[in-house]
Amino acid sequence: MAPGQPAPLDVIPSALRVRGLERRYAGKSVVRGLDLDVKVGDLYGFLGPNGAGKTTAIRCMLGLIRKDAGEVEILGEANPVRQRAGVGSMVETPRFHEWLSGRANLQLACAYAGNASGVDEALTRVGLSERADDAVRGYSLGMKQRLGIARALVGSPKVLILDEPTNGLDPRGMREIRDLLMELVRRDRLTVFVSSHLLAEVEAMCNRVGIIDRGVLKAEGRVVDLLAGRGDVTEVEVGVSDRALALAVIDATDGRARIIGEGEDGRLLVGLTALDVSAFNQRLVEAGVGVTALVPRNRSLEDLFLEVTSVEDDLRRKS
Repeated sequence: MAPGQPAPLDVIPSALRVRGLERRYAGKSVVRGLDLDVKVGDLYGFLGPNGAGKTTAIRCMLGLIRKDAGEVEILGEANPVRQRAGVGSMVETPRFHEWLSGRANLQLACAYAGNASGVDEALTRVGLSERADDAVRGYSLGMKQRLGIARALVGSPKVLILDEPTNGLDPRGMREIRDLLMELVRRDRLTVFVSSHLLAEVEAMCNRVGIIDRGVLKAEGRVVDLLAGRGDVTEVEVGVSDRALALAVIDATDGRARIIGEGEDGRLLVGLTALDVSAFNQRLVEAGVGVTALVPRNRSLEDLFLEVTSVEDDLRRKS
C-alpha cells in the first residue's frame, strides 16, 4: 500500500476512533477523556446539550484546533495531514460567496484545496444539479445546507463529519437532509458522523449514537441496544399537585423510583425498579401528593438523553 493511501475499508475496524481526547480553555476542561468508536458504514449521531463540547470535539478531530491530549484515527490513519484524504466535513453553518453560483463556489473551494475534481458529481449526489448555475443568494437555507454537504463530498471522501447539518431548517428541510444522509450511507457506502441536538431526527436516521455531557461521554452504542437496555425499569409520566413533596417521596424509595426526565405538560418522568405503578401511586397519595396523571411510557432516545445528561439536577432546581 502506497504512503498516504487509505487502507481497504474491509480491514479497518473503525472509520473514526477517538481515545482520551482532551481540550481545555483558560484552564477549564471542555472535552474530558473522550472515547468514541464509529464503525465503517455507520450513520452515527453525536448528541449533547448546548455547551456539552460537541463542536469543540469535532474541531479537535478535524485538526482545526489543537487538542491538549488524546488520539484521533480516521480510516486507520493517525497522521493529521494524511487523514484529510479520507474525510469531508461541514462545521457549523456553511458560508458561501452569495453572488457566485453553487458550482462556482465549489470550484473555488476546490482551487483552494488543490483538488479540482468531483464538483459535478457532488452536486448530483445532493440533488443540486438543476440549480448549480444559479447564484447562491437565491438558494433556500436547505439548499445552502445541501451545498455545504456537496462541498464536503468533493474529493470523494469515505467519511463525512457534519456539525448540526439541519440547524435552522424547517421540518421539510430537515426531512430532506435526513433522507440525503441516509442515502449517502446506503447507496454510496459512506460513513457519516453527525452532531445534533434534534433527538427525534437522530433516532429516525442513525444506527449508532454517542451522548456527551459537559465534555464527558455518557453513553455510546447501537440505538436499538441503548433503548432496550433497561428491561427491568418501568417508565411512567406522573402529574402531581406538589412537585417538591413528590420529589421527597421519590427520594424515600431507596432508588426504586427515580427521576429520569421530564414528560409532557410539566409531568415528571419516573423510572420504577422493583416497584409497581400502583404501589408508587399509593406512596404518593398517602404522602398527600395529588396525582393528576399516571401514564406509562415507552422509552425513546429523548428519554435516554435526559437520563444520562444533567436533567435530574435541572428538575430539582426548578422545584
